[in-house]
Amino acid sequence: MPQQQGRRKNNGGRRSPDMKCPTNADNVFSFKIHYFITITNSLFCLPPVGVLQVELMLTKDGVKVLSVGCHFGDPQCQIILQLLKSDLYEVIQATVGGQLCNSILAWSDNCTAVSVSMENGSYLQSHKKSMEITGLLQANELGLEIFHGATIIKEGKVLSNGNRILTVTAVKQDILSALEDIYKGLAVISIQGATYGKETSHQTIAFFRQFKISFYTNNVPLVGIVSVNRVSPLFKVTTVLKKSCPGHDGFIPAFFDLKASGYRDPILVSHAKGIGTKLKIAQLCNKHDMIGQDLVAICVNDLLVQGAEPLFFHGHFAFGKLDVGVAQLTQVISDGIVEACKVAGCTFLGRETNEMPATCAAGEYNLVGFAVGAVERSMKFPRQGNIVNEDIVIGIASSGLHHQGFDLVRKIFLTSTLHYFSPVPGGYGNRTLGEQLLTPTKIYSRALLPVLRSGNVKAFIHIADGGLLGGFSQILPERFSVVLDTHKWKIPSVFSWLQEEGNLSEEEMGQIFNCGIGAILIVQREAAKKVLKDIQEHEDAWVIGKVIHRTAGYPQVEIKNLSEVLLQNKWPFLKDVSNADNPPHTIHRKHKVKVAVLISGTGTSLSALLAYAKEPASCSEVVLVVANRSGVEELRNATLAGIPTRVIDHKLYGSRSEYEGTIDSVLEEFSIELICLSGFIRILSSNFVRKWYGKMLGTYPSVSPLSKRRNIYNQAHPSTDKIVGCTVHFVLETSPEAIIVQEPVCVKAEDTQDTLYAKIKEAENHVFPMALQLVASGMVQLREEGKIYWKRERQELICQKERQDC
Repeated sequence: MPQQQGRRKNNGGRRSPDMKCPTNADNVFSFKIHYFITITNSLFCLPPVGVLQVELMLTKDGVKVLSVGCHFGDPQCQIILQLLKSDLYEVIQATVGGQLCNSILAWSDNCTAVSVSMENGSYLQSHKKSMEITGLLQANELGLEIFHGATIIKEGKVLSNGNRILTVTAVKQDILSALEDIYKGLAVISIQGATYGKETSHQTIAFFRQFKISFYTNNVPLVGIVSVNRVSPLFKVTTVLKKSCPGHDGFIPAFFDLKASGYRDPILVSHAKGIGTKLKIAQLCNKHDMIGQDLVAICVNDLLVQGAEPLFFHGHFAFGKLDVGVAQLTQVISDGIVEACKVAGCTFLGRETNEMPATCAAGEYNLVGFAVGAVERSMKFPRQGNIVNEDIVIGIASSGLHHQGFDLVRKIFLTSTLHYFSPVPGGYGNRTLGEQLLTPTKIYSRALLPVLRSGNVKAFIHIADGGLLGGFSQILPERFSVVLDTHKWKIPSVFSWLQEEGNLSEEEMGQIFNCGIGAILIVQREAAKKVLKDIQEHEDAWVIGKVIHRTAGYPQVEIKNLSEVLLQNKWPFLKDVSNADNPPHTIHRKHKVKVAVLISGTGTSLSALLAYAKEPASCSEVVLVVANRSGVEELRNATLAGIPTRVIDHKLYGSRSEYEGTIDSVLEEFSIELICLSGFIRILSSNFVRKWYGKMLGTYPSVSPLSKRRNIYNQAHPSTDKIVGCTVHFVLETSPEAIIVQEPVCVKAEDTQDTLYAKIKEAENHVFPMALQLVASGMVQLREEGKIYWKRERQELICQKERQDC
């Protein structure tokens, strides 16, 4: 109503369409509407015009109407109009003219709008002095709509000028997704003294719970978690079944018949664990096929500490966003789990996959495994009371580093001249450091269970938390200690490199790393020879020490000759790294190189570049993203990652030189040292390219400069030209470009244009961060006349081989 006055109630939040009311609210609602229209017409001769707003309260006596209003101005109206697809001007005209009944209104389907107001005091209070409002651009880039209320523009700044300052609105498929985006936007908007309500989300969830509305059948995820059932056609779970799981279909919850496993007096043992930092390295290296085995191994190996046989395993996958790409990735990991469960001899009951955008960013994921085992009560480990002087310690070889040491590995890479894509120290064929580090943990259950049940073993230690020293404290009686001799087993040279690069003491190496030992058995002296022989049929193993009486003042675990062995292993590696034909001076990285990424639209490698730049081993940091058009999804992603963004629209400039001059000014403002052109479609002038000679990287979808401008699908079909892939190069004025790194892509007969494009984008996401690291670290430089200079040998190992199925 015009000039409407009176008491208003405001909780700072609105949603549309509003949540369903109980059935008895309908009659109350209809009666109040008719009553409101009758009163306003008869008393004021003012028919209500606008959006009808009714405030209801649910009480124990039924539904009570607090107020009824009709207007266009308040947030209650603004939020509804966000869902209107029809022309707003025409709707207002029809409403004012009383012809709305003759109009057909179009509304957005399956959408929900949520608004939250930012205010400065109540309506009755006089507002404080005008305060500057910042972060509005970042909120817009998050896809939010800002309705200005009490704001003014003064000297080019947006200032508050009243109580209800502005309203932030999000439109999503469900209420809780919209709420999540709302609060992200409110977090980046800064107004001194302003407040906003957070109770809307609590009321929403409480309402759903009260009336038992299904969270999933209505596609409304609770607190940002979406069940895998919503995308179940994308996921296929292959189960490994024991006879104890008859009829299991791969979904959780599942059943396990313990009686069918043949135990007489069993004790159940359970263990849950995540992979930790090793998972971050797998995501960085884009190598996910062996992570499933790691997840199974760290759980079932810990069951062996109690002497338990693993019975069943299931996992939990959390992703930032569920889509087809995630489904394919999940299948790769699940396949790895299936194979690992076969090795472990346990049942894979399945896994639950959740979308958790509040926990994981888009493109990131987290894994947790859960294993349950059983052991006969009389065979439970450790048997501490049976451990005596002169018992033998048998060490079993590990496949590499165990998960606890990876936190320190990332810190070591931060100051190292090598990176995850460097060749392995000491020479392991063509493997990179990243591939070596990601070697999955061995699963010992099948090989060791017969030995553990023989009666000759007194304790089993899985070398994980606490390194080589940490496991003994839980199983060794106080009156005993152990002495280990590192001359008795083989320590891989990668541990020597870690000690050298990390400047670690002998004690730190033993406390953090497993030093080539994956598991340890304590056995009685008389049976040691037989036990060792049985183990060596399946695994590399050695007698590495013995149990002795502990002397006061001495440590419980003594490792002899560790420094000596690490030193012996170190020299071949140092020679391999340092002795090139023309060895350059050693690179000492003092700071991370500042990088700007120039984009034009979606489908870029920005996410991959941002992800790698966050790694401790990265020699670069992305400090700026520049786009030549607004509203690009990648701008929103950059904002969410905390990266400053700029939109420099080429259409607003009279000449290319003026446009590039503006870009140059912004680059200088952020002290940019390297530029990455990721999907940037503007042609840069020769002057600009010359200025950034050797400091600007680009890509093209081919491994041949001659075909880089051609359509990639036509390039691969017909079969006369199968040179397809991705090339990262220094940008020069003339072709051919100075190539840094390439990755070929397999072309199959069934490939469509879309599938081939997706393969090439995957290759670009892999090699672009690699090339950036090589240039930022100084390992690759562009010299005069477009010549590439490598500061290390064996650069061909960094280029990826063609995949075997090509």
